[in-house]
Amino acid sequence: MKLLLVEDSHRLQRSLGAGLRNSGYVLDQAYDGEQAWAFLCGSEYDIVVLDLMIPKIDGLTLLSKLRRGGIQAQVIILSARDTTEDRIKGLDAGADDYLVKPFSFDELLSRLRALSRRPISAQASLNSEIQILGVVIDMKDRTVMYDQQQIILTPSEYNIVALLAQRRGQIHTHDQLIDRLYDSSSDVTRNAIEAHVSALRRKLKAAGAPALVENRRGFGYFIAAKTAGESAANQAE
Repeated sequence: MKLLLVEDSHRLQRSLGAGLRNSGYVLDQAYDGEQAWAFLCGSEYDIVVLDLMIPKIDGLTLLSKLRRGGIQAQVIILSARDTTEDRIKGLDAGADDYLVKPFSFDELLSRLRALSRRPISAQASLNSEIQILGVVIDMKDRTVMYDQQQIILTPSEYNIVALLAQRRGQIHTHDQLIDRLYDSSSDVTRNAIEAHVSALRRKLKAAGAPALVENRRGFGYFIAAKTAGESAANQAE
């Protein structure tokens, strides 16, 4: 999942940023409301972690702005404001959750996992496990299994197959994959994406598993919404 952390405290940005990246999240970091709005206009995020007391554009104004702009990212507010009235204002402005400072990092991770399970717009909620032609993609443990054997993938290879499995039938260009799977400071090329997909296919093939990831030349990569193998299995049932 790709997150935007909006927080003006450099100390908290360092600690939360390191913890979130170590927990497997792709993360961009903004220190004020204007910088956050620029990120939101330029990239797609699953969740925004938003402090209310930020300079230039305050958190509630930014939240109202992104909702009016049709941005569907889910929002969890982090704030030292702990009254019932403060919580109501945040939720009424469009937040999906509200966490009072100080908080434990484990609780933040739990709240993020809970938000990830909620469906937003046309995107289905994330299942903890996806199975395609015998390939099992475990979203919680970040593993890929076939015939009860784990296929060892790099983080980039796993992220590609997991994203395409979540969005079966949708074609993703190289640029869309780069935007979804890497933070804005990463220098990732189209050739790198092609190399990751090629390595992913080789590892699946070596394990005896289907290739899964297809390429429509000139458009991008996808996993078919329904495969011939799955259709035959459904007819047999």
